[in-house]
Order: sequence, then structure tokens, then C-alpha cells
Amino acid sequence: MSRSLAEVFDQARHEGRAALIGYLPAGFPTAQESVELIRAMVDGGVDIVEVGLPYSDPLMDGPDIQAAVEQALGGGTTTDVVLDVVEQVSAHGITAVVMTYWNPIERYGVDRFATRLAQAGGHGVITPDLTPEEAAAWIDATGRNDLDRVFLVAPSSTDARIDRVASVSSGFLYAASTMGVTGARAQVSSAAPELVERARHATDLPVCVGLGVSTGDQAAEVAAYADGVIVGSAFVRRILQAASPAEAREQVGLLAADLAEGVRRRPA
Repeated sequence: MSRSLAEVFDQARHEGRAALIGYLPAGFPTAQESVELIRAMVDGGVDIVEVGLPYSDPLMDGPDIQAAVEQALGGGTTTDVVLDVVEQVSAHGITAVVMTYWNPIERYGVDRFATRLAQAGGHGVITPDLTPEEAAAWIDATGRNDLDRVFLVAPSSTDARIDRVASVSSGFLYAASTMGVTGARAQVSSAAPELVERARHATDLPVCVGLGVSTGDQAAEVAAYADGVIVGSAFVRRILQAASPAEAREQVGLLAADLAEGVRRRPA
């Protein structure tokens, strides 16, 4: 059985480090390969995996993740395939959450999705485009199925907004370090530390930073002030550039190891 989000963050805190969270769309490059790549990420040092639910109209996804999502959709990845990937990785003891836009959940059925995810061994869902004001049905469904709800805050969020988002969140709070779409960047936004500090005034939940981290040095920089470091596009890019499935698994493992070393690095 996989550990809960709370258990993962407690263990990381006990070790004096931030948790490492990695993202990969289910079905990319194929359903089975995505399972194997997720296992390689965790073997390399990732603590929690965000299993992406491919969606045809992404709002926040940069070019690398868009390319991966298009490949997954072209290969026939459905919501049921995503849930099957979660079930397979959870069976290996991997702590998994789903990252998805709201529309696929609504189309699948709110209660049905929450029930199936819990049955598959998933621990929660990140919903980047769902607002607390529109989340009543989701809050009820996740509560009944003991799933964590991860909502996002951004540098543009007011303190009152952060308070509101935090009040309906569980598991962790996702702090988007920059406005705009996902993608590996040369440097992480300077707004991220201030956003994390503001979020800490609103919640005792772990605060995790995503959007832009791609190297161990950047992971170390973020880990100095956040409870978790989220990496997505950098993993996807390694897979897109790989010449074979074996090379993709190797590259994902190497990146995970570099990032894992970063979140464990003590500040100088």
C-alpha cells in the first residue's frame, strides 16, 4: 500500500528536506510506458507522482506538455486509462495524485471519478482551473472518498484569496511560482518565496512550488523555503528527446536523482 500525502511530507520533514513531486501524463508515450517511466522517476528519488489526465484544451500547459498530451490522446488515452495507470503505480507502493482540468471530471461524473480514483489507490487530485466557489460537489465527493483536494494559488492571489483557497484544500497547497504556462525555465520566479510566505500565514498544510524547476540547483533553491518541489516539463522534455523507451527511462531516472539530491542539499 502506498503512503498518504501526509505520511510522505512527514517523512520528508523528519529527514530535514522538501518532498520531490514529479508530473507525467498518463498514456505518454503509451499507457504501459507511462507506468514504467513513473516507476523510474520514483526509483530515482521522486516522492509523489502527479499522473496527468490528458485534455484537449489545456490552459496552463507549455509546449512540451502539450506535445506529450497530444501524443497520449492520439494513442487513445481516456479517463479510464488514466485511472488504470494510477492503479498500476499504486500497486507498486507509489503515492499518486491526479492532475486534471475540471472538465474531464465533470464529463466522467464527479462522484464516479472520486470513487474510481479511491478504488485505484489514488490519494488526491490537483485541479488547476477549479475555484472554491464552484467546488461544492467536488468537496463532497472527495470527502466521502477520503481524497485530498489540491488547489492552486499564484503571485496574483490576494491574501483573502489565499485564505479562501487554503480553507478548502487538503494534502498540500500548490503555489504556482509564476503567471503563465508550464515549462522549464532558466531560473525560478523571484515571486515564489514571497508567495510561500504568504501561504504559510493561511494554512498549516505543506506548501509546494511548481512551474519552472528543471535542475537540481533550482530544486535546492526552492527546497530552501518550500515544503515540496514540483517538476513536470523537465521530465517530459527528457522523454520527448529520448531515442528509445530504454533511454527515456534512463534519462528520467537521472533527472529524478539530480532533483532528489537538490531537495536534500543543505543551504550553504
